[in-house]
Amino acid sequence: MLPTFMEVLDTSVATVALPHIAGSLAATTDEATWVLTSYLVSNAVILPASSWFALRFGRRNFLIACIVVFTLASFLCGAATNLGMILFARTIQGAGGGALQPLSQAILLESFPPEKRGSAMAAFGLGVVVAPVLGPTLGGYLTDQYSWRWVFYINIPVGILAVMMILRFVEDPPYITSARPGRIDGIGLGLLAVWIGALQYMLDKGQEEDWFGSLTIRWAALAAAAGLVLFLIREFTARHPITDLRVFSDRNFALGCLLIALFGGVIYGIITILPLFYQTQMNYTAWAAGIAVSPRGIGAIVVMPIVGALLGRLDARWIMTSGFVLFAICALWMSDLTLQISQWSLVWPIILSGSAAGMVFVPTSTVAVGTLSNEKIGNATGLFNLLRNVGGSIGISMVETMIARRQQVYRAELLRNLSPRQPFEHSYNALRSLLLPHAGPHQAMLRAYAMLNNSLNQQATIYAYVYDLRYMAVICVVCIPIVFLLKKTRAKPGAAAAH
Repeated sequence: MLPTFMEVLDTSVATVALPHIAGSLAATTDEATWVLTSYLVSNAVILPASSWFALRFGRRNFLIACIVVFTLASFLCGAATNLGMILFARTIQGAGGGALQPLSQAILLESFPPEKRGSAMAAFGLGVVVAPVLGPTLGGYLTDQYSWRWVFYINIPVGILAVMMILRFVEDPPYITSARPGRIDGIGLGLLAVWIGALQYMLDKGQEEDWFGSLTIRWAALAAAAGLVLFLIREFTARHPITDLRVFSDRNFALGCLLIALFGGVIYGIITILPLFYQTQMNYTAWAAGIAVSPRGIGAIVVMPIVGALLGRLDARWIMTSGFVLFAICALWMSDLTLQISQWSLVWPIILSGSAAGMVFVPTSTVAVGTLSNEKIGNATGLFNLLRNVGGSIGISMVETMIARRQQVYRAELLRNLSPRQPFEHSYNALRSLLLPHAGPHQAMLRAYAMLNNSLNQQATIYAYVYDLRYMAVICVVCIPIVFLLKKTRAKPGAAAAH
């Protein structure tokens, strides 16, 4: 779990430090977002290729090498003196971190007998679900109290500890040590980089450049679509593909990937908008916003061991359904937010949403590979994590776009209710009277109108957040019928199925 926790933490921990990174390296905020994008692109490219590298160099050796590369790149990120240096270091860091999740997940699934895989995935899930929650909190604290450079330096002791423990406890299974994977599919790897990179650019810059109103975004969309089609053709026709896509012929795996992609969009979306709401609408600092959303980790930590134990006794589909229902309820509960809430008004829905995430992630990760042989698990986990990350990127982009677009719609709707009559006239006169002793009549009038305009914008933005949260609830409900398309799997000693 350690390397996975470190890698997932790093995808979110730098988010709150972006303004500080931009200021320190003499870059604009838009340029600083490439600190996130460069990491995500290289990370996503390596994910599906991790199985080939593990077979070629040995999974244990490849895992250690990835941790070492990730840790050294973290040091270079912290020591960066200009934008080019940190972008180069983040690209290397993403390449090193891309394989950490699927390798760790495959090792856990193969190290435990089928009847204990649920408990193993519960431990692994703590790293995947809790890390994105702790990321903004830890990043805000380190940035405010010390420096943004410590956001990256914090990885160094974790990386050293992970290498020491892997050297002591992890061994490769016989089929890994005797494998001969053949030459790497360089064309497939290049096509993968093209469509992932173009997709990430489109998602990152879409709202800023008015999506398909921009020629650049249209070219990026075309490159992503063409790259994906050519990648699929290549992988199905190549003698030694970089990743075996035929694993999607397994119904449980294909549906599990669909569910984790949809839920990835929801969970990353809610992780994005709540700190954004606290900082932009409630004027919280990065540290305070992180503290406000951190109780989600409590829910995940409490529930995941229970879910791991229940997976051996209950049908996993009912646990997943309960998780989706609970998350939908929490999203609707949070949609009651107003500007009058306190830091702890949403604490219970936040805690329960963390519990729901554990109830979805652990059984989905287990059932998705439950009907696959051990030899296919390494390849499958790379694709599974890739689709979760792609779903998360799409989710983040969609919620940010909907907030910006719906804010304009709701502002126009609210504006129709303003007229020179009461209560607008009463509010305007009261504000103007308060401001007159501190400014001339003209300035008092302008400032009174500006304050009313700010109030209007705030109310419109609140409606946009409510709209986003309700859509997340709808997506969770849509996932429920998909759950029951999964085959029911049982863990039997010696069988190749998970719970």
